[in-house]
Amino acid sequence: MEPVKVNILVIGRHEEILETVLRIINKSENWIAQGTLTDEKAMALFDEQKFDIVLLCGGIQEECEAVLRTAFTQKDPEIIIIQHYGGGSGLLSNEIIHALSQRTARQNSNS
Repeated sequence: MEPVKVNILVIGRHEEILETVLRIINKSENWIAQGTLTDEKAMALFDEQKFDIVLLCGGIQEECEAVLRTAFTQKDPEIIIIQHYGGGSGLLSNEIIHALSQRTARQNSNS
């Protein structure tokens, strides 16, 4: 049986950085990422699909980030939202792994 992939929505403001982040995430056999540069497209994707993680890249204004966080958590209170400010692929991977392990720990403690 093939493992279920973690579905990640990446939102950024800089095309080159977004493409790099998507490439890093999609290198993992356990993760699949889609990305967008606009809040409107992010909201549309979130409405269309089930995401496990939303990754907010640098460059998103505080007001926009607050609106996105509110909208995503209202639609899915269990959604993991990570603020990624940059760094190497190891840091990005560790941020995702850490967030997933926290969710697993929460789920186990609620069982």
